[in-house]
Amino acid sequence: MINFHKYFIIFSFTIIFFSCSEYQKLLNSEDVSVKYKAAEKLYNEAEYRKANRLFEMIAPKYRGKPQAERVIFFLADTYMKTKSYLLSAYEFEKFTKSYPKSQKVQEALFLEAKSYYFLSPEFSLDQDDTQTALDKLQIFINKFPKSKFIEEANILVIEMQTKLEKKDFEISKQYYTIRDYKSAIKALDNFIANYPGTPFREGAMYYEFLASYEIAINSIYEKQEKRLQDLLLLYANIMRYYPETIYSEDLNSKYKKINDILQSLQNKNSITI
Repeated sequence: MINFHKYFIIFSFTIIFFSCSEYQKLLNSEDVSVKYKAAEKLYNEAEYRKANRLFEMIAPKYRGKPQAERVIFFLADTYMKTKSYLLSAYEFEKFTKSYPKSQKVQEALFLEAKSYYFLSPEFSLDQDDTQTALDKLQIFINKFPKSKFIEEANILVIEMQTKLEKKDFEISKQYYTIRDYKSAIKALDNFIANYPGTPFREGAMYYEFLASYEIAINSIYEKQEKRLQDLLLLYANIMRYYPETIYSEDLNSKYKKINDILQSLQNKNSITI
């Protein structure tokens, strides 16, 4: 049994050695057609890194020739499959511009957009690539509304749009965190107006209420009653749109406190009168 394992390991290393040796010969070969056939074979075997290196080497040799269209598409796709998304985006864009009538132009346009989707970072970072992905996806959707990729494209659009909305929401909310309540109200109000269908609308309305609450309860006597009354309208608006809001416990607690303060103010006014 031990000898069997020993021979199996030796056999495996021998196969790997000859495989690497054959690939090295391909890299050193001057025969472009041999490299071309080998690159496609490696691609079909999902050996994308090896295929990519060969496609990189032969692409300049086929420039201006009939095979160039196929080579550039494979080159772009191997970049994508090896997660070199900046390079895949560049090559797919070059493909769509060079071969606008190609049968692969639809797929290339989608994969160019998808490359930027993969480049899109966490919402807290710069979102230039996210916006580019969104723009490219929209171009694709408008140009090929019946494409087989349209369903996936629409899903990616929603994801990218949501990420941009989340960033804007977090920026707006940050004003509340640093206790700049007036700026928070303005930013959150603009956010709600700009993104009426956003999944962050409930949170934006809640933080606008919180910022308004802080201003109202700390207001001077002459302004407090009016601001508290306005706050009740904000509360009612949230409960109208989100009757089962996740913030209900805090909202209801503050609602009670607002009414208590208003009652106290009204009692003072009646005594004064």
